[in-house]
Amino acid sequence: MTRFIVVRHGQTTWNLEARIQGHRDSALTEAGRNQAQAIAARLEGESFDALVASDLGRAQATAQAIAARTGHAVLTDPRIRERNYGAAEGLTYGELDVQFPEVFSKVLPTDPDFEVPGGESRRQFHDRVKAAFEALAREHAGRRVAVVCHGGVLAMLYRIIHDIELATPYPIPIVNASYNGLAYAHGTWEVEAWGDTAHLGAVAGFVGP
Repeated sequence: MTRFIVVRHGQTTWNLEARIQGHRDSALTEAGRNQAQAIAARLEGESFDALVASDLGRAQATAQAIAARTGHAVLTDPRIRERNYGAAEGLTYGELDVQFPEVFSKVLPTDPDFEVPGGESRRQFHDRVKAAFEALAREHAGRRVAVVCHGGVLAMLYRIIHDIELATPYPIPIVNASYNGLAYAHGTWEVEAWGDTAHLGAVAGFVGP
C-alpha cells in the first residue's frame, strides 16, 4: 500500500480573480502564503517519506514552505501539473463560458473529448492524472508521500476514485491548502480524509468551500 497526503497549493492572484491558470502561473497572495504556512505547520507534525510537487510555480512555492518545516527535499514532477487549458488560460470563468462553453459546465453534460486549441481534453487530463498517481504509488510502494498539486488534479482524482463519468457535471470544491488523505493498493483507492481544513481555521483570508 502507498499512502498519500495530497495538498492543493495556496491561493493565488488568479484564484482570487477567478481566472483559468492551467499551465500558466500567478503568485501566491498573502492569504495563499499564510495557507501554505498553515499546511506546512500541520505536516511538520506528520510522518511521511517524500515530498513531491508539480513543477508549476504556485505548487513549488507551497511545497517549499512545507519543506522548510519538515526538512524534506522537494521532488519536482511535471506529471501532476494542472490541466492544460491552452488558449483559454488567462480568461475569467465568465469569459470561458462565453468563448469555450464546451470545456465544462456545472449543470450540463460536457464532451470529454473537446480540446481548447493548444490544450488537453478532459479525457486526456483524466488519463494523465490516473497514470501519474498510479506511477507514484509504484515508485513509492509501501511509503507515505506528500503531494502538492492543483485543484483540477484533485477534482479529477476524486472522479477517478469514485468512478464518476467524465461527461457528468459534478462540482467538486477543492479548498486551497486543504489536506486530503488517500491510500492505494492493487488498483484500489481508499479515502482516509478529504477536504480537511482544520489547520486553516485561523488563517487570514481563508474562505471555506
